[in-house]
Amino acid sequence: GFLLLLVGTTVELLTERGRAEARRRRWRRTVQDHHVICGYGVKGRAAARALRDEGVEPRDIVVVEPDPAAGAMATADGLTVVRGDATRTSTLREAVIGRAAVVIVAADRDDIAVLTTLTARELAPGARIVAAVREEENRHLLVQSGADDAIVTSETAGRLLGVSARNPDTARIVEDLLDTAHGLKLVEHRVDALEAGGAPVDVEGQRPFAVLRDGRLLRLDEDGALPLRTGDLVVSVAAGGESDGSG
Repeated sequence: GFLLLLVGTTVELLTERGRAEARRRRWRRTVQDHHVICGYGVKGRAAARALRDEGVEPRDIVVVEPDPAAGAMATADGLTVVRGDATRTSTLREAVIGRAAVVIVAADRDDIAVLTTLTARELAPGARIVAAVREEENRHLLVQSGADDAIVTSETAGRLLGVSARNPDTARIVEDLLDTAHGLKLVEHRVDALEAGGAPVDVEGQRPFAVLRDGRLLRLDEDGALPLRTGDLVVSVAAGGESDGSG
């Protein structure tokens, strides 16, 4: 009886492992234009929540995380998890990073963030990479490593603290903008040939206030902001449930 129980348990375990591996192989064959989050600490969890608030399906979010407890949290949140070091090529390939649309680097250390960004850019030359770094002095390293956007978390938090100390009501508005599921939100849309040459088209529930052109952010009341040009990004404030109108 003991031998039968042992053999039965072993067969069941091997069968379950085989099924899991088959599911993983099917996922690797079909996944495309997904979002890869490297690190599922405080920043990674917030990034995943923001993506879901913006309408990204959980099946389109892949978390790369070496810590078993953090990986279990991502699994409980309904996300696909790849266990391993995000600085290693083999781990990022397992996450099919070569077919990813966006890579978010949310490492806890700046050196890991830089190395992860460098590896991700090599494997995913066409992906948009957004990375976080703690210190301003390391921001240029992220950019040189291939990040499209580098967010300095300590400086951003410090500025919010300063604003809150002097203008608490204004700080609440900023916090509201960061909550993509409720209240106000920032939206953008690309200017096409029909809109070019004039001012932003009125969209119900949205108030445009800036335009992003050639990497520069211009207020609409600044000289040179208008008329709009084809390819500009118009940035607006809208209610939390409104569509952003982007294509």
